[in-house]
Amino acid sequence: MMMQYSKRISLSLCLALLVVAAACKAKSANDTAGTSGGTTVRVTDIALGRSIGGDKAIADKTDKFKPNDTIYASVATDGSSPNATLRAKWTFEDGQVVDESKHAIAPGTGERTEFHISKPDGWPVGKYKVEVFLNDALSDSKTFEVSR
Repeated sequence: MMMQYSKRISLSLCLALLVVAAACKAKSANDTAGTSGGTTVRVTDIALGRSIGGDKAIADKTDKFKPNDTIYASVATDGSSPNATLRAKWTFEDGQVVDESKHAIAPGTGERTEFHISKPDGWPVGKYKVEVFLNDALSDSKTFEVSR
């Protein structure tokens, strides 16, 4: 009788462990780069322009710039998280990295983060790209042009 009771307890414990293991596996399979601590953040928009407002929104959206312009990127995120990292990687047409910077953020719904690049002696004419990474995973990119 005691042997059957021990087998039942052992079987119950094994089943409980299987349920817990399955739940953990399902959670990790659904995680995304923007998921942190059960909350999800995603990049919803990247806007480019020559100036930015106090709310970090682009005042004059464009993808055409002059060599002496400061180029702003406003990155909109949605969702919330106690912490996340946004990184902007700016490249020239040949893939050469022009600039790279990151911001640690604690976003709430509808937040914006500002990145910018400038070059006092002027940007070379050509095509450029800014890639935005959320927690080291590429979220979105925008191309733009510098011309005279």
